[in-house]
Amino acid sequence: RPRITVPTVTIGSDFDGPAADGRAYAEKFSGAYSHRVLEGIGHNVPQEAQGAFTDAILEVGGGLA
Repeated sequence: RPRITVPTVTIGSDFDGPAADGRAYAEKFSGAYSHRVLEGIGHNVPQEAQGAFTDAILEVGGGLA
């Protein structure tokens, strides 16, 4: 599969166990990329961690709101 070239922030949770760190798929991205691990949430990041989700959107959007 082709690498993802657009700016990307991926989010994991401590709920994801050993996969939380994102290393398993980090090589799939060749553009600007970062990964965050959020504690105490499940898989519904927009509802469970609104601030962190908004920060990720602003980061890939160049800080434009």
